[in-house]
Amino acid sequence: MPTFRTSQPVSKADASRPHLILVGLPGAGKTTVARAVGDKLVRQVLDFDAEISRREHVSITEIFGSQGEAHFRRLERALTEELQETGGMVLSPGAGWIANPGCLELLRPPAIVVYLKVRPELALARMGPAAAERPLLSRPDPVGEVRRLLEARESLYLQSDYTVSTDKMTFQQVVDDIVALARA
Repeated sequence: MPTFRTSQPVSKADASRPHLILVGLPGAGKTTVARAVGDKLVRQVLDFDAEISRREHVSITEIFGSQGEAHFRRLERALTEELQETGGMVLSPGAGWIANPGCLELLRPPAIVVYLKVRPELALARMGPAAAERPLLSRPDPVGEVRRLLEARESLYLQSDYTVSTDKMTFQQVVDDIVALARA
């Protein structure tokens, strides 16, 4: 099993504990929250997009542009299959991971899944100019695209074990809530 490497120093994943998976729309805060939750829980954090980009030696935008979304989804699934052999990590998959057939089922149970719920307009505002760099949002109506993504995926997100509505919470409140859920 290859070692998962991110920009953070990491420790060996603990296979005796379930993964904690954060899901939600682009801009929900999955990556940023995962890092803070991982720090508090002293767990390894794995951002799927960063790991896939590192392995492929190109950006996610380049993968989508040159090889297409279907290829990216295959890479995402292969990474998920590898994660069946480990545990105890805080996982931050891309927003579409949950819609990739079979991925969620590969890790759950025992994984704990938390849906970071956010309004599309706020998600887009949180991304700022970086939204234009996202393959599925680099279209003329990005708010409409986020709304479309929510409509297509919300029933999947709602299959999570927990939902944390982030719209009116501070970043620290979101992190504290997820840490409490993981420790329960």
